[in-house]
Amino acid sequence: MYMDNLHFPENFLDDLAQAPGFDRENFVKAHQLVAAPTSVRINPNKKASFINAQPVPWCQDAYYLNERPSFTFDPLFHAGSYYVQEASSMFIDTIMRQIRKIEPEESFKILDLCAAPGGKSTLLASTMTEDDLLVANEIIKTRVPVLTDNLTRWGNANTIVTNNDAKDFGRLPGFFDVILIDAPCSGSGMFRKDPAAMNEWSEGNVKLCHQRQERILADVYPALREDGYLIYSTCSYSVEENENILDWLCETFGMASVRININSDWGIVETQSAAHKAWGYRFYPDKIKGEGLFASCLIKRTEAPKASTHKNKFQKLNFKEIDPLRPYIKDSENYHFFKVADDWLVIPDVHRDSMLALQDKLYIKKSGVRIGKLAGRDLIPDHELALSLIINKEEFQETELTEDQAIAYLRRDNIEIEITLKGWSLMTYKGEPLGWAKLLPNRINNYYPKELRIMTSPQPSPKQRE
Repeated sequence: MYMDNLHFPENFLDDLAQAPGFDRENFVKAHQLVAAPTSVRINPNKKASFINAQPVPWCQDAYYLNERPSFTFDPLFHAGSYYVQEASSMFIDTIMRQIRKIEPEESFKILDLCAAPGGKSTLLASTMTEDDLLVANEIIKTRVPVLTDNLTRWGNANTIVTNNDAKDFGRLPGFFDVILIDAPCSGSGMFRKDPAAMNEWSEGNVKLCHQRQERILADVYPALREDGYLIYSTCSYSVEENENILDWLCETFGMASVRININSDWGIVETQSAAHKAWGYRFYPDKIKGEGLFASCLIKRTEAPKASTHKNKFQKLNFKEIDPLRPYIKDSENYHFFKVADDWLVIPDVHRDSMLALQDKLYIKKSGVRIGKLAGRDLIPDHELALSLIINKEEFQETELTEDQAIAYLRRDNIEIEITLKGWSLMTYKGEPLGWAKLLPNRINNYYPKELRIMTSPQPSPKQRE
C-alpha cells in the first residue's frame, strides 16, 4: 500500500527522534513510496514452493513474494503447507536457534503468551524437537479459535492451546524454559501495513502500553525457570515500550541480556538500553524489507520456586478400547491416548505429566491431536487427525484432487470424482491432506468443517505457484 498523502500522528516523528537508528527522511519515504512486502514461511514438514521467491535472511524456510497471490484460494494454504507472516516478526527464528546453540542438549517447554493469530506459534513449532512442548496462550477468548485452527493446520502433536490471563501462569512457578511475549503495544511498526493504526497512536497510549507491558511481564515472570529465556518483542518504535522495558526487567528482576548474532548486511539496528546496556534489535522499513519490530532476549538469574504437584483428571483408560486406535498413529507406542467426552486424543507420551500440570492450573482449549470417535471398533476421524504430522496415512485411502476440485471441497460444494472404493477418504491436493470425505456409491459426503469453509468465490488472478 502506497501512502502519498501521509499524515503521521502529532508528535510521532519528534518522539522517535532519539530512537536508535532512526532516520526521519528515509523513514517517511519508506512509508510514502515503498509498498509493504508479502512474505511467507513454509512448513518444514509439508510441501510448498513459490516462483521467483527471495529468502528472508533471518528465518529458515521463509520467502518474500514478488506479488501477493490469493492465499484464500490456494489449497496448500489450507493444508498448512505455509503461513503468511510479516517478515520482521520472523526474527524470532534467529533468536530461538541461537538459544538452541547455547543449550543444544536441552528439551524446552515453551510458552507463547500472546499467541493469536498464531504466526509466532507456528514459527516456534517449526524450531522444536519432538521432545519440546509448546503452550500457545491467548487471553482474548474470541481470538482463540483462529489460533487453534492455525496450529491444527501446522500439524504438530506437541502443542497445547490455553485461554488464560498472564497472572494465571504464576500458578506454575519455574515451569517454562522459554517464554515469548509479543506484547500488546502502540502499534507504530504497523503504520505502513495498516494506516488505520495511526488513528490509535498517541503519547498517552504509549505510556499506557508501557504500564500494561510491565504488568504482563511481572505476572508471567514466576513461570520462567532459573536460567530460562525471555524473548520480548513489540511492533512499536517507542523507546518507552522497548529499551526502557529492558532496563525495567534488569532493574526489577536482575535479568541478564543475551546478545544475538546478526549479519550486518541484514540492516537490523542493534541497540543497547540506557541504564543496563541490554541488547535490543530494531527493524525499520527504510533499512530492511519488512515492517517495524523490536526484539530482545534475556535470561532469568533468580531462583524459581518448585511447582506444586498436579491432580490426575483423566478418565481411567480402557486399553482394549485404545487398541483399535493405534494403527492410525505413526509410532503409536510413543503417544499417550486420552479421552475428552467421546473424543479420543493423543499427545507425545513424554509430555503427559506436563499436560496434567497445565490441566490442573489452566483453562485448556486444545491438547495434542484429536483423533476422533470410536463407533464400535470403527473410527470416525477428526479434522485434526487429517492435518496432523502423526497420521498413519497407510491406514486410509486417499483421493487426490485437482485445484478446482480442491477449492470446491474447501467451499463444501459438490465435487464430481470417480468413486472406486467406499468409506472414509483423505482428500489431498499435491499429496497434502485437506480433510475428510466419506465416499458412497452414489454421492460424496463432505466432512470439511463448516466453520472453516471458504465463503467467497474465486477470482481470476496471475499464477505465481509452480
